Amino acid sequence: MSGRLLGFEHVGMAVSDLDASIAVYCDLLGLDLVLRKQMPNGKGELAFLDTGNGQLELICPDPGVATPAPCLPDTSAGIRHLTFRFDDIDQVFARLVAAGVEIVEAPRQAYNKEIVARVAFVLDPDGIVIELAQR
Repeated sequence: MSGRLLGFEHVGMAVSDLDASIAVYCDLLGLDLVLRKQMPNGKGELAFLDTGNGQLELICPDPGVATPAPCLPDTSAGIRHLTFRFDDIDQVFARLVAAGVEIVEAPRQAYNKEIVARVAFVLDPDGIVIELAQR
């Protein structure tokens, strides 16, 4: 069948400091930097980070220009968090705490036990919620 879904490709998000975001997503969470380059118009940079089964595109229009992500109220539509799956969220969580990453919620049993066992939540440098999941 032509036109069938092959998988998740990537999600793009704006960041205020590309170096700080790469440090969290690559150095602390384990994503791999596969491409970093200037935007075609010469204003800002972008980077693609491989998650192992999709990519995260970080777009930095100009360092320091973007404002932190607003907290999305429970009654609003929109993306609430990014989730990355790990074999041991306690180890990852400890690494993030040691690095000074802002904590939202420590590891706990997941509410959706049918698909995930444990979760924890932290904030990236721009206030975007990152969920750590363990099946």
